[in-house]
Amino acid sequence: MANVRFRRIEGNSAQYYMFMAVAGAVAAMAPLSALYMFVNGHHVTGMTNQVPWGMPIVMAIYLIGASAGSLVLSAMSSVFGKTEYQPFARIAALLAILLIVAALMAIIMDWGRPDRILVPFFHFQPRSMFSLNAILYNSYMLVGFLYLLAQFKESKFWKKALGIAAVFIAVGVHSGTGAIFGFVFVRELYNSPLLPPSFIAAALSSGTALMILILYATFRATGRLLDEKLLHGMGRLMGVFMLVVIYFLFIENVTRGYAPKNYEAASFLLLHGGKYTAMFWIGLVLCGLVIPSLIVFNPSTGKSTPWLLFASALQLAGVLFERYIIVIPAQVMPLELFSDKQVTSVFLDGRYANYSISPVEYAYSIGLFGVVIFGFGLAVKFWAMIPEEARFPEDVK
Repeated sequence: MANVRFRRIEGNSAQYYMFMAVAGAVAAMAPLSALYMFVNGHHVTGMTNQVPWGMPIVMAIYLIGASAGSLVLSAMSSVFGKTEYQPFARIAALLAILLIVAALMAIIMDWGRPDRILVPFFHFQPRSMFSLNAILYNSYMLVGFLYLLAQFKESKFWKKALGIAAVFIAVGVHSGTGAIFGFVFVRELYNSPLLPPSFIAAALSSGTALMILILYATFRATGRLLDEKLLHGMGRLMGVFMLVVIYFLFIENVTRGYAPKNYEAASFLLLHGGKYTAMFWIGLVLCGLVIPSLIVFNPSTGKSTPWLLFASALQLAGVLFERYIIVIPAQVMPLELFSDKQVTSVFLDGRYANYSISPVEYAYSIGLFGVVIFGFGLAVKFWAMIPEEARFPEDVK
C-alpha cells in the first residue's frame, strides 16, 4: 500500500469556529455539573446509599470500552498487517486517549472526593480490582500516548512494538473493568466469569461503530476523499464483533438461569424487571445487536453507507444500554448478605431500590461526550491526524 500522507486541517473557517464553540459549550457541562455535585453532594443525583453507582459509572465503563476498541483498531495495520486500516491509525489512537480521559473524569468526580485521586497509589492493594485498575488505566494512557507518537515518527519498529503493547494493555484494561463487576460475588447480576471477555467483545464492536461514524463525519466535514469500501469493511468487522457479543450474552444468561440460587435475579432482568427488562430486550438485543447485524450482513444494506451509519449508531446506543443494565439492576435488587442464614432488620429488607438518572447526571454525561469532541476538534487542527485521502488498497480483496 502506498504511503499515507497526513495533514492537519486549516481550521480557519466560520464553520470550524462554530463547531468548536458548540463543542466547547457542551464540554463545559461536564466540569460545571461535577462542581454542582461536589458542592451540593450526591443527593442531587439519582444515587442513594442502596444505588451508589449511577450514570457516571455507566459512562465510565462505556467510554473505557469505546477507547479500548479504538486503540485495538488503531493497531490493526501495524500489528496485524491490515493495511486498509493504516489511514485511520492516528485518528483511532487519538480517540482512544480522549475517551479514556473522559472516562477517568467520570470516575474521579463520582468519588465525591476528587482531592483523593492519589490515594489508590499510596495504598496499593493487589487483591482489589480498583487498585489494579488504577495502575492499568494510567499505563493504558501512557502506552496510547507513546503509540500515537510512534505514528508521527513513522518508525515501523516502534509502531509494531507499541502497537502490540497497546493491544495487550487494551485487553487488560477492559478485562479489569469487567472484573470489577464480575468478581462481586454477593450480587447475582454482577457475579460472572464471562463479564471480562464479554466487556472486551462489546468494546470492540462499539469502538468500531464509533470509528465508522467519526471517520465519515470527519472526512465529509474536511472535504477529503474517503473510499466507502473502507467503511463497509469496518462494518463487516463490527458485525463479527456483534456476533461474539451475542454469544457471550446468551451463554452468560443461560448459565445464570441454570443455577436455582440465581432464578430471581435472572427472572428480574429478563422477565419482570420493568424498564430494565425493556432495556435488555429492546435497547440491547433488538436495537443494539439484532437489527445492526441484519443490516451489515445483508448484501444490499451492508454495502450502503447510510444503512451502515444507521447500524453503527444503533450499536453504540445498544452498548450504552448494555452498560446501564450491567451497572444498575444488580444494585436495585435486594441484597442477600448471608445466603445460608436468615437475617432481618428494619431497613428495607427484601425491597427493591429505585434509581432514575437525574438532570445533573444527564448534563454530566453529555458533557463528557463534549470533552471528547472538543479535544478531537483541537487535535486535528494542530497535528496531522487526518490523511489527505483514504483509498481501499487494491492488493486487499
